[in-house]
Amino acid sequence: MTQPAPSQAPAAVAAVGADMFAAAVEAQAVPVERVDWKPPMDGTVDDLATVAADPLRRDANQLAVKRMLDVQAMLVGVAPASELLGLEKGQFLHAGPPIEWARTSGPLRGALMGAAAFEGLVEDPEDAVALFEAGTEVTLEPCHHRGAVGPMAGVVSPSMWMFVLEDPATGRRTYCSLNEGLGKVLRYGAYSTEVLTRLRWMRDSLGPLLAEAVTAAGPIDATAILGQMLQMGDEAHNRNRAGTLMLMRDLAPHLARSSRPAEEVAEAFAFVGGNDHFFLNVAMPACKLALDAARDIEGSTMVVAMARNGTDFGIQVSGTGDQWFTGPAQLADGLFLGDYGPDDANPDIGDSAITETAGIGGFAMAAAPAIVRFVGGTVPDALATSRRMREITIGENDRWPIPVLDFAGAATGIDVSSVCRTGILPQINTGMAGKQAGVGQVGAGLVTPPAEIFPAALAALAERTRARSEA
Repeated sequence: MTQPAPSQAPAAVAAVGADMFAAAVEAQAVPVERVDWKPPMDGTVDDLATVAADPLRRDANQLAVKRMLDVQAMLVGVAPASELLGLEKGQFLHAGPPIEWARTSGPLRGALMGAAAFEGLVEDPEDAVALFEAGTEVTLEPCHHRGAVGPMAGVVSPSMWMFVLEDPATGRRTYCSLNEGLGKVLRYGAYSTEVLTRLRWMRDSLGPLLAEAVTAAGPIDATAILGQMLQMGDEAHNRNRAGTLMLMRDLAPHLARSSRPAEEVAEAFAFVGGNDHFFLNVAMPACKLALDAARDIEGSTMVVAMARNGTDFGIQVSGTGDQWFTGPAQLADGLFLGDYGPDDANPDIGDSAITETAGIGGFAMAAAPAIVRFVGGTVPDALATSRRMREITIGENDRWPIPVLDFAGAATGIDVSSVCRTGILPQINTGMAGKQAGVGQVGAGLVTPPAEIFPAALAALAERTRARSEA
């Protein structure tokens, strides 16, 4: 008589969704691998299928990443915005996607008011409100539209001095204003006398001094410094201590030999030495320079800009040109200064998310575990975040290795289709500005973009794909 074959228990079971099934299987002594999976974002299934079938997508994305990684960002100069960007009196740049005065947030209004007084358009910053409401003598334009980036409010006016980053292979350039430090500063919407006094000193002393030193030093390799920062505990968004020190190492001999008075040089050393975020304003245009190289590649689903103006959060995608996809800026979750709390904070603001777009900042939190003491969370959270970001990116940047992840390169190239397929949103480390104009910084924390902007970008990509297939 034939005996029945013994039952074969599975070696392991993969469980997706509700935990009840996984627990029941485990109770029968069967190993279970829980898979963190959920359906694609609502309404994206058809567009995901269309974009996935696009014959251009794979090569386009690989080209976008390659172009980005081929860029070597060199600090080559410091000069006024009027000279570099052609800004004239009454013209102001700001962070994030386009916005009109009526919709501006408190910190952006405060920064514009302070900048108007700094430029001599008004005596009292409070008088600038009527100037911007009339709109006849002033214009507003995103920094990104002029090849620039600005942290927080990101306001740039003609007299402000800016860092110049250049890719020697192509000659392309990007720009960013000088960093003012923390607390009550223009970029956080403050416009008190001390803020304006500091801006005038930066215009009259610090800017010319740095310009002389950078010229004497010759091009400074910002891309290489970014790589070294990740080895030294920075993530290049909310922690820039190592980057600032390395920049000063390169500039110090030339500052010391400057033609400027010794007291001015000492004051500059003291200012930069007391401002751990000084290098952020070099890191940002370095990231933009790399990402701009990946723009305008038909079929590419790679995000080339994430930016916020305090009201809207916008992204731009390689395969859709200069089009912005926007949604409401979100409130960050984090730690507050002094007696400030969530009710005091403005929604997320600034162009500094260009760092996360390039694969550092919140994407590289594993490289900077100390950052959790500034933005909240735990060290395991930081490690998990850097691993999770790899699920929504196209490749990795071997020039920016993360030691604790066995020197894996930073996750690179946010993929719109991967975000929509997984529901995982990019993680951003950010500062928090007070929602009332004039307050300044109130805290720092973690934030993600509004989810709806990624399906909107995916739909535009799918429409282009269908149009090409029908042509």
